[in-house]
Amino acid sequence: MDVIIAGGGVAGAASAIALRRIGARVTVQEAYADPAGRVGSFLSLAANGLRGLEALGCLEPVRRAGFAVPLQRIRAESGRILGEVPRGRLSGDAMHSTTLRRGHLVEVLREHALRAGARIVTGRRLVGAVEDGGGVRAEFDDGTHATADLLVGADGLWSVTRSLLDPDAPWPEYAGLYGVSGIAEGVPTEPGVFDVSFARSGAFLHVVMPDGAVWWTAQVAERRPPDFAATGDEQWLDHLAGLYRFCPRAPELLRATKRLHRPALVHTLAEVPVRHDDRTVLVGDAAHPVGAGQGASMAIEDAVVLAQALAGADSVGAALADHDRRRRARIGRMFKAARGNRGAKTRGPVGRRVEGLVMPIVLRHFHERSTAWLYTHDLGTLPAPARGTRPAGV
Repeated sequence: MDVIIAGGGVAGAASAIALRRIGARVTVQEAYADPAGRVGSFLSLAANGLRGLEALGCLEPVRRAGFAVPLQRIRAESGRILGEVPRGRLSGDAMHSTTLRRGHLVEVLREHALRAGARIVTGRRLVGAVEDGGGVRAEFDDGTHATADLLVGADGLWSVTRSLLDPDAPWPEYAGLYGVSGIAEGVPTEPGVFDVSFARSGAFLHVVMPDGAVWWTAQVAERRPPDFAATGDEQWLDHLAGLYRFCPRAPELLRATKRLHRPALVHTLAEVPVRHDDRTVLVGDAAHPVGAGQGASMAIEDAVVLAQALAGADSVGAALADHDRRRRARIGRMFKAARGNRGAKTRGPVGRRVEGLVMPIVLRHFHERSTAWLYTHDLGTLPAPARGTRPAGV
């Protein structure tokens, strides 16, 4: 089976590894040679995403590229601790949440895809796809084309594949939040703790890295975000300092910031009604940009389940229908959790006060029960890699 994957980010590279495990001939077509691409700074992988990496055979390299964060501490803007919970896992689970740069995750996944025998071509973007006999013909922006038995749309939030699959597919909309992040130095911070402070302007998060520097991110709730292009780094820091002047640790971390990452809008996408046909399937953010710290983990899950479905089906069309059936309920539940996560960052003053009363009770008595479905999900396994597999080149 020949497979073309549009997009070489987390979803695309993970899919390449998974599909090579079942013997497919895989070519990844990616616009950017740089694994960091144009999006993201840091991300976290929860226990379910780490189990997906374990199924792909690349858990340990990813862990080495990042650092474990066992605990999440949640505060009110006053500094009062609302609760402490295991970060991205249940208590007692050895799969501690791993935080790392998005680019480093993609780099590890691409390396493993190449080692597994996938081919990665950069500098091309998918622009069209049409049926071609019993397969699909993919067309690219440099005038080239390629044919395959399956096209995997792993081209992210602004997916071209989604629009080709369904011209009436929903379009991303601004969620009322945008993120600005940076790295501060010289600020002593407790290691192993992902600190989240809810504020009147959204939320401020920070975690210390192994070298002592602190990665922080401000998730700002504003109906109309500033003009990103016209706002310089110092203006951003001044703006954030005003928004988070009462937030624990925020003022000193902003003053100590040495590197500021590119601001990014948070978008939502209505449920995508058409996620596959008989020759094309969407994975990752192209199918369901859930957010809530689960984007990468859900993309990895998609990749594993897609390979499992293809390995056990009589036809590509039947496999894609099975993949959709196996993923739809879980993704739907994740959408609801993500809406709650965004709502906690955009509530007004009254909602914030109520949250300060209710959240300690919820975290203390219901957190583990309410998140077990997410963190303990058993994906199963994939076939062992074929012996003698060699990289197919870039």
